[in-house]
Amino acid sequence: MAEMSVIWLRVAAALYSLGLLHAILTLVRRREHLFRVALGAFCLGAVFHFVSIVEEGIFNNRCPITNIYETLSMCSFLIVALYLFVHWRYKMESLSVFIFPLVFVMALVSTLGNPVSAWSSPVVRTTWLTVHIVLVLLGIAALLFAAVASILYLVQERELKAKKPRKIYYRLPALGTLDELISKTMAIGFVLMTLAVIAGSTWGFIELKTAWISQPKMEISFITWGIYLALVFLRTTAGWRGRKAAIMTVTVLGFSALTWAAHARLGTMFFKP
Repeated sequence: MAEMSVIWLRVAAALYSLGLLHAILTLVRRREHLFRVALGAFCLGAVFHFVSIVEEGIFNNRCPITNIYETLSMCSFLIVALYLFVHWRYKMESLSVFIFPLVFVMALVSTLGNPVSAWSSPVVRTTWLTVHIVLVLLGIAALLFAAVASILYLVQERELKAKKPRKIYYRLPALGTLDELISKTMAIGFVLMTLAVIAGSTWGFIELKTAWISQPKMEISFITWGIYLALVFLRTTAGWRGRKAAIMTVTVLGFSALTWAAHARLGTMFFKP
């Protein structure tokens, strides 16, 4: 990518990060006061993003969709344009919980197409990887709590509908308590997983240069994060509860376990100085 094109794209990604912050605050604290600021930054980011795409096209004298990074940049920009049109036409603010994080991550990955120098020191390298792993473990732990609470929710709901509930019914927490636990742990887990994806992508980019994105372990990480994002969106905006939410929560937990298995050798491969 052209040097100035990458700079404009990084500016756009920085502006899109306010949208990610808005989504996080909405999920964790259920406050949407930052939406107008995030939307303004989102619009301004779209301008810089458009400039980046145009400059890249002029510099290479072609449509900038010849590699994964350029394609992600173009795709994320089209999502931004479509969302802004939908919001202008229908005022669907709830979509921002899904669109803002998705666009930010796509734009961030798009900026990682130019090789950079190696780590400044082995300590920084190891610390960065450690932070990534800790974030993943904490995210999986939160998701595990959400999955267990979802299963208990199903059991409690089934016993509640039965004419003669068994003794276990009186030992389980109330449905409202379980639902609140699911919402909070799911939101916290998503925040941790998002930070883990950001840290892991940056680490992989510096460690493996532009080849990092072709690694299967990286691809399954993004798939897992995408499914998690869809789950959070459906629960937050579509009101998914009960069986649907429980099944999808367990599915995300399964993908998270698969992702961790794919990274099981990461420590032995990369903790070496």
